[in-house]
Parts: sequence; structure tokens; C-alpha cells
Amino acid sequence: MVRSSLLTCLLFLLAAALAPASRLVLPTLTRSHLSCLDNPPDLTAVGNEAGEIVHDLGGLQAYVMGSRSSTHAIVLASDYYGFQAPKLRKIADQVADEGYLVVVPDLLHGDPYNDEAKIPFEEWIKTHSPVEATEKTKALIAALKEQGMSAVGVGGYCWGAKVAVELSKSSEIEFMACSEVQHPIEILGAELDGASPPPLLHQFEQALDQNKRIDNFVKIFPGVGHGFASRYDANDPFAVETAEEARKDMVTWFNKYLKKHQELSLHES
Repeated sequence: MVRSSLLTCLLFLLAAALAPASRLVLPTLTRSHLSCLDNPPDLTAVGNEAGEIVHDLGGLQAYVMGSRSSTHAIVLASDYYGFQAPKLRKIADQVADEGYLVVVPDLLHGDPYNDEAKIPFEEWIKTHSPVEATEKTKALIAALKEQGMSAVGVGGYCWGAKVAVELSKSSEIEFMACSEVQHPIEILGAELDGASPPPLLHQFEQALDQNKRIDNFVKIFPGVGHGFASRYDANDPFAVETAEEARKDMVTWFNKYLKKHQELSLHES
């Protein structure tokens, strides 16, 4: 059976190793990176989604949508505001319509960032490591494969894109490595993103292009800022249209690899 994984990094692309003498590194976020905290979701609006909450999937609570008979799963890693964000769950519902089982795990220990919290962002982030979340996501992916998933894709938003990049360097997933990224990787960025500006994305693209074995796709959306794909203004037609385009690009990337490997699996069987 062919088992595979690939990554889509949305909105906050960061990093990966190049040759030993040249390395892109993940920038350290502080409260000064305000774009990462712009337009926070209204978590009180949760309840209109079509999926269900699973309390233990690979040791994690998760929002799950899609057919359990599917052999292809997509894991969506959230930004700082967590897996309850209504627009993120809406994206999960829409991606599931393409025939995938979609999982949005709670990688923040039930403790998403809250703009009204007394704890400073700089202190909160110290206890919410994307590296730790990566290890939890590996266990989740293993659990999905035990349930019969032959291929798993991973998409990440902002903080969740860090998780996706860490996963892209893992030998435990079979399909994404620059020299460490080992799986096909797509990056959807924003022209007006101060946290991960276009020059940084182009650096990453150049690094990925040096690795001829790994397919990559980098796209920068004009006229939008950080969070455009999952924290857009629903009253702004341009913002809604751009977010929809990003979602379609993500699905196209997943279809290119996950469904291709479904055909290979059927052929080999």
C-alpha cells in the first residue's frame, strides 16, 4: 500500500534548511508582530459547522468532517486562536466535500490565545511550542493510518504552518526537505504580510528550487495581509474571494498528490 503525506503552508511560511552554509530560520514572534493577531475569530459563533468533535484521535481532541470510508485524510493545523475558529472549521467542511476526511486537531491544549487574557503574548507562546505540537501531530497521523488512511496531507495557518514545516522535515511522513524538506510543499502568502513578507517567501522558494527532487509551489496573493485565508473579513467581497481562491489552490495541491497516489495504490493492489 502506498502511504504518503504532503504539506500546504498558508500565510506564515517559514523556514527550512538549505546547504549547511545557508539556512533560513523561523523568526521569533513577539507582540510586535501584530499581523499575526489581527482580526481574531469570534469563538462564540461556533456551532454551525457540519462536523463532529472527537475527544481522542491519536491522543488529541479534534474537529472531524468527512467520510470515514475515505482513504485520504487532511490535517489542518490552526493559528494561535485554535481549532474552534469558525472560519477554519468552515474550510474543513468545504475541503471534506472533495472526498477527504478532514481533521482539525486541538494542538494548543485547549488554551488558544485570547486577546483579553492577562498573560502577555510573549509569555503565552512559551508554553505553546510548534515543535511539541509537531510530535502530537505525528501521533495523530499514525492513528489515522492505523484507521486505514493510505495518504495524509497537512495544511497549516500561521502558527500551524510552523507545525507543517517541522513535519516536512520528518522521516515519519512518507511524501514532502531545501535539503530537509522531504515532501511536496505549497506556500500561499500575502503581499502585505509584515510577519512573513514576500522577500522571505521568495528566499524560501529559491531554497526549495535547489532541491530538484521535491515539487513546490509558491504564490503571493496581492492586496491582502496576514491571515487572509482563515481570518478574512466576511463583509469584504474581495477578502472573501481571495480566501476562496486560496482554499481552492490548497485543494488542487492536495488533489495533485493524494489522489494521484490513490490511483497508484489501486494499480499496485
